[in-house]
Amino acid sequence: MAEQFIINGGKHLKGTIEARGAKNACFPILAATLLTEKECVIGNIPLIEDVFLLIEILKSLGKEVEWVKKRTLRIRQKSRLDAKKIDQKLISKLRGSVLLLGPLLARCGKVKFAQPGGCVIGARPISTHLDVLSQLGVDIGEEVTEKAEYFSFEFKNKPADEIILNEFSVTATENALLFASALPKKTIIKAADCDYSTQELAKFLNKMGAKIKMFGSHNFSVIGKKVLSGAKHKILNDPIEAGTFILMAAATRSDIIVKNVEISYLEFPLKRLRDFGLPIEIIGKNKVRIKPWANFKMEKIQAMPYPGIPTDLLPLFGVLATQTEGTTLLHDPLYDGRLRYLNELNKMGAQIIFADPHRAIINGPTVLRGVTVESPDLRGGASLIVGALIAKGETVINNIYQIDRGYERIEERLQKLGVDIRRVKSD
Repeated sequence: MAEQFIINGGKHLKGTIEARGAKNACFPILAATLLTEKECVIGNIPLIEDVFLLIEILKSLGKEVEWVKKRTLRIRQKSRLDAKKIDQKLISKLRGSVLLLGPLLARCGKVKFAQPGGCVIGARPISTHLDVLSQLGVDIGEEVTEKAEYFSFEFKNKPADEIILNEFSVTATENALLFASALPKKTIIKAADCDYSTQELAKFLNKMGAKIKMFGSHNFSVIGKKVLSGAKHKILNDPIEAGTFILMAAATRSDIIVKNVEISYLEFPLKRLRDFGLPIEIIGKNKVRIKPWANFKMEKIQAMPYPGIPTDLLPLFGVLATQTEGTTLLHDPLYDGRLRYLNELNKMGAQIIFADPHRAIINGPTVLRGVTVESPDLRGGASLIVGALIAKGETVINNIYQIDRGYERIEERLQKLGVDIRRVKSD
């Protein structure tokens, strides 16, 4: 049965909240375990719906996945890796499943793969993945059946020594790293994304026996091995989740300490927030205290590849803009459906004009009021929670499965900050 959040807003929050393991780093690292028959132990796993789905896909491929601690997995090869056994239904539900292509092709040479699913935030073609794999020697076909669209992949050509991505794609970069790590040669990857998840994957692959280095601007050098070993690794804490809580504190003008902050990956967003007027105190190596602001003004917020403002944080900036002085231009050049959550904020009383699918003009400050809204996607859903915290009265958020895909039991964590939030069954 579907669930919804009921939130009574209008309160200032206080206390401490911590970020958990990084969702977007967990996916490629779990995928990398397909590159070896040896045991891998992965710690700081986020307990979220998307991770549970990926674990089921790994099991369908013959992996034995065991929880040895609450957030630690032991992964071993139970039976021969067979790409034909992959659960295509789960592939079609999970965007992150695209990361299985690299290791499966490296190990099996031939794969049939359904169109990956996930958030509906506009056009998210896998054309950059297809181009990367083609440069690495993979032939690609397409098959449309009555039930689904499938791609067929076969590794049979000589891989290039140097590949260039069409765009700064996080997951396409990770697929390139995964595939190249299993090639007993040197591969240069150019125009690569270098965000936290790709850097974390490189660390794990190096533990498995590959030799990966970042160099220049957005480049990787990979010296792979035909047989990779098992490895132990603790996933870093989630910069996006930490950023969500920092922006939540800013939007509600609350005094909150956020723990487990990977500050090095949030330097640019934190700098811009300071510029806009947010009092931020860095405590030690991984704590950030946000204090209520007196004057705050944003003129333009644009999502950019690392080290810029992450596209996954843009929806939280959008909510913040409804409470700040003057007009803010919000721009996401990546996804043409990223701004859909703003329609829900308008229902709550925001004054937002859509310039085009990638840009919106937000006028503030406005008083938000509690209504019933729909969570359109993962990050949009998180932004609606923050909107509900600001709003006067009761807000009902439907389709919270989208939020559960990336935030572990978020209502229980927010309750400790004084949030009046309940998870209930919906009709």
